[in-house]
Amino acid sequence: MQSELHLTPEWTEDIYHLQEKTENDILLAYKLRQNIGYFTPEGKIVTKITFPFKSSISDDFYSVYGADSSSVNFYSPEGESVFSVNKSGFPFIDKDRIFLMLPGGTSFAAINPDGSTKWQYEYYSPITSFSSSKNGTVAGYLDGTIISFTNEGKIEQKFSPGGSNLEIILGAGISSEGNLIACISGQNQQRFVVAEKSEGHSRVIYHEYINKDCPYQSLVQFSKDDKVIFFDTEDFLGILDLKKLKTAHIPLEGRVIQIEESETENLIFVLSKKDNCYTVTVIEPFANPVAQFSYNAECSFIRVYENALFIGKNSKISRLTVSKK
Repeated sequence: MQSELHLTPEWTEDIYHLQEKTENDILLAYKLRQNIGYFTPEGKIVTKITFPFKSSISDDFYSVYGADSSSVNFYSPEGESVFSVNKSGFPFIDKDRIFLMLPGGTSFAAINPDGSTKWQYEYYSPITSFSSSKNGTVAGYLDGTIISFTNEGKIEQKFSPGGSNLEIILGAGISSEGNLIACISGQNQQRFVVAEKSEGHSRVIYHEYINKDCPYQSLVQFSKDDKVIFFDTEDFLGILDLKKLKTAHIPLEGRVIQIEESETENLIFVLSKKDNCYTVTVIEPFANPVAQFSYNAECSFIRVYENALFIGKNSKISRLTVSKK
């Protein structure tokens, strides 16, 4: 008999109900409205930091910053100051990787764990998309150029996908090995393009025209095992099988905000938003939707950890245990 998906509610906590952290607690990051902080899988809200302007957070670091800050401070999940970067700019934290988006919007710096600059890249056109993985970084630009870098700052790929009347990169992703990059490119004949580094050049291995242009920044994300690429469009979530070079289109209303993968149950959780309505869609590989539910909220996030799905809604976080029976 075929197993069925079960999402069992376990607990709901308000982020204003703070509890003390113990030594062995695992801390997971959250961001809701103008609040960031950490909670445990068992349901303790350990910290809540209110920020007036902007913030960036991961399970490893967090930072809050203002529009005219001359330096940027970074903190551990426990709230201890770890290091400072003596530059102006907006931090981008992705797991343990830290970047600083520099004033002007055309350049960025990779930051070492001590706050020093590891490497920096300056360009003439504004950055319109940005992503990183454990073995590389990719940036897309207003002029339609996409550039990927090694962890040492060496350019791996640099090309313009073209094929559209107006060139702009609205979404970019990079594989965990750093050898593949993907993007949403252009307006008026918008395309989804995937390229790999081959003998020192970029070779397009897949492209697809998108029927309805999306004028906004779009999510482009490789799966953890680099077997598929997710890309968001105006009408659907696209999923590309990199082995077969075949795509599936899953109709979704609104914009895709997050994609989380559950390793324990081999499921994909997609959070999308239209107006104040958020929708969680559960997908089995390769591209088989098996469940969907919606709720109204002013802000929301999802997070997967082991066999649990966490949903943040306004000022509350809930845990659903995921199982197949």
